[in-house]
Amino acid sequence: VKRVGLLADYLARGLGLDERKADELRYAAPLHDIGKIAIPDAILNKPGAHTPEETAIMRTHAERGAQMLAGSNLRMIRLAAEIAATHHENWDGSGYPNGLEGEDIPISGRITALADVFDALGSKRCYKEPWPREKIIEFIRGESGRKFDPRMVDFLIENLDGAEQIRVDLPD
Repeated sequence: VKRVGLLADYLARGLGLDERKADELRYAAPLHDIGKIAIPDAILNKPGAHTPEETAIMRTHAERGAQMLAGSNLRMIRLAAEIAATHHENWDGSGYPNGLEGEDIPISGRITALADVFDALGSKRCYKEPWPREKIIEFIRGESGRKFDPRMVDFLIENLDGAEQIRVDLPD
């Protein structure tokens, strides 16, 4: 999760967000999946594909995370709630939980979505091995304009070395 925060910071700065917003994203983005503590371990750690019922349960983590963090007086925690609620919204409106699209998705959620997927694809998980660089690039390019904000994808691809350095500095 620390890498997701650092990647969010990297993307934010590269996209022209001010230093304060980038710093806030570095600390709030790692909480994006906090709602997963409410997901049963048997589903969360399942090595294979989820059934439709398990997928529905898994998808509740976005709303649950936002609910856990909602109502705080701390700006950082409110930002983390926004991220938890929106990091699975897709640029084309096909995401969840609210089907937001384009710039209706807060920039914090759009940045964290790309940071999270980039990190996950390059990481070993209980259900997959890390992907090679070329496959990660192909996937992310293919999702530009569907899952991800195209401007963010362009920045990431053009500045991939900096993003990959974060993984080198913080390996699995």
